Amino acid sequence: MSTRPNITRAASLILTLSIAAAGVSQSGCFWLASQGPNLGPLAIPVPVPVGLQKEREDKFWEKERYGRAPVLGPIPPGGPCEAVDEPSDDEVMRALERSRPVEGNWPFLYEVQRNNVRITKAKISDYIDPPRHYPLVGPAQQHHAHYKCTVYFQEVRRVGWPVPHTLVDEDCREVVYIDHNHLHMVGDVTGGAQADF
Repeated sequence: MSTRPNITRAASLILTLSIAAAGVSQSGCFWLASQGPNLGPLAIPVPVPVGLQKEREDKFWEKERYGRAPVLGPIPPGGPCEAVDEPSDDEVMRALERSRPVEGNWPFLYEVQRNNVRITKAKISDYIDPPRHYPLVGPAQQHHAHYKCTVYFQEVRRVGWPVPHTLVDEDCREVVYIDHNHLHMVGDVTGGAQADF
């Protein structure tokens, strides 16, 4: 007598699982063969930790904007050549974050903030190397520009445990040195059959 309810339970469980499998396969997670390629389990979205995503985005941002050295045209004869592209505020704050980080704190337990930020930038050197041959570029001169960036800010530290308190440092100052380098082509940059010799 006790086997009859177990068979009914097993049959209802199998029916429920088959309906769930059919529902999952017809949802947006799995593609049907008539709609295109079937990725199978790879079509299921996987959650990515926020810290890992932000780290990758920051790495791409810095490579895209600050990690490349442009190759500019030749320096005009007789004209002064000075670097005019001073570092942006974003570049200065990212360099400061690498040396004195405030990210990655523990919310409500230990937090650090920078308030009332003021940045001053001063060019400390600007010079051009003699021409030389660079791989994949050809003959070029490297133009160096070095900047001293001073960041003034108010630092607020909030400690939430064991005794909640706030520490405010009104007069914080950090100095960040940033180098901007780029290349200038040397000689005939057109090349080919139109080159004047």
